[in-house]
Amino acid sequence: MKKLLLPLLGIIPLLSFAGGFQVNLQGTKQTGMGHLGTSFHLGASSTYFNPAMMGLGDKKFSVEAGGSFISSSVQFQNGNTGVSERTDNPIGTPFYLYATYKINDKLTAGLGVYTPFGSTVVWGDDWSGKNLIQDISLTAIFIQPTLSYNISDKLRVGAGLAIVRGSFEINRAAPVPIGNDAQVNLQGDAISFGFNAGIHYDVNEKFSLGLTHRSKVDVELMGGDATFTVVDSALASRFPDSKFDATLPLPATTTLGLAYKVSEKLLVSAEGSFVQWSGYESLDFDFEEEVIADSKNPRNYEDAMIFRVGAQYSYSEMFDFRVGFYYDQSPIQDEYFNPETPNSDNIGITAGLSGHIGERFGFDASILYIIGTERDSEYKPSGFGGTYASRSVITGVGLNYSF
Repeated sequence: MKKLLLPLLGIIPLLSFAGGFQVNLQGTKQTGMGHLGTSFHLGASSTYFNPAMMGLGDKKFSVEAGGSFISSSVQFQNGNTGVSERTDNPIGTPFYLYATYKINDKLTAGLGVYTPFGSTVVWGDDWSGKNLIQDISLTAIFIQPTLSYNISDKLRVGAGLAIVRGSFEINRAAPVPIGNDAQVNLQGDAISFGFNAGIHYDVNEKFSLGLTHRSKVDVELMGGDATFTVVDSALASRFPDSKFDATLPLPATTTLGLAYKVSEKLLVSAEGSFVQWSGYESLDFDFEEEVIADSKNPRNYEDAMIFRVGAQYSYSEMFDFRVGFYYDQSPIQDEYFNPETPNSDNIGITAGLSGHIGERFGFDASILYIIGTERDSEYKPSGFGGTYASRSVITGVGLNYSF
């Protein structure tokens, strides 16, 4: 019995939101500029992008809120049959909310609520990889109280505590001999903690530097629910519902950014992020029911880099325009490429604008087109592979208020 249940549950993908679905949409202004924001101030969203900059600007109080609408699909061509299949994903809606308040000339407090990990992937009940995954829905919401301190007119630091709530629900078909109509559902949630810290330095009036670090977060799922639906009543008693524990590592990220004011109207910036995916070596399950074998399942992710460039042009006192480009390396090795995380190297092309309504109100809009490079890969533990290619179009909107 344990040998049967091991392949059934051992490869269920609980960490999709960390491996293949890191959501870099934490500010509409920054998204329109290639998700840049470590080395220059664009409002209360600095709470996330670099907390050291929260005290910049001449406003005592600032608040920003917004969200994105993700339209995405992945096409898969089976390496054995040559049949092409495609995901049918719903619209994703990550969001953010930031507020900052200047306590005095040196100290600023801030609060951020945002969703840097999370997505939904729907392959369908009857596609060729249904024994690996049918659909998956994951969300990680970060709540981050933050402080920044101006050491001098040029140098400032900041840090925040991240309170993380992760939740998921996963469905997949069970392999024979259970039958094509048998399914397993896993769901659970957990609370974990991490931190965000940054430093910002003005070299001169034109050139500035920013450095940030977001810590690794181990989301420890305790007492998750595994539920079996088995049509054949003769087999149902052999597959009891169970509780399970698992630890899901969300990776640490370190980013260095440079910004340069070419003129009063034009700002250009470049960044590089080092994402420590190598901490995700294996996905291990500890099941409460003795008939379900505990399992270790290799992932062997590799560390990866993200490179970004972008520009902002202040057309007038009312409008700012932005463009950007980035290259995001996939952390997944070819032999461990699983359809719950169909993540190739991604190329992102972005554009955006901001409008100012008086001295206090403003609005932001962005559009992002992501090209996932074609990739021929296999998940070696199950022998399932083929060619993957993905496309995403993401629109973003935001509002801001300050005084």
